[in-house]
Amino acid sequence: MDTKLLQILVCPVTKGPLIYNKATNELISKSARLAYPIRDGIPVLLEDEARKLEDDEEVA
Repeated sequence: MDTKLLQILVCPVTKGPLIYNKATNELISKSARLAYPIRDGIPVLLEDEARKLEDDEEVA
């Protein structure tokens, strides 16, 4: 994930920062508890496409 791109992307729900999770290839929004997928190198920042994080799932 390009670090410059990561600096300008925000969660579409909360407008908060996103964290790249290399293991799952997702962008994580801690405040919204959502994980947005990255498909073919393109972040899919749609709430309907995001995965809800489980309560016991650790967010780095």
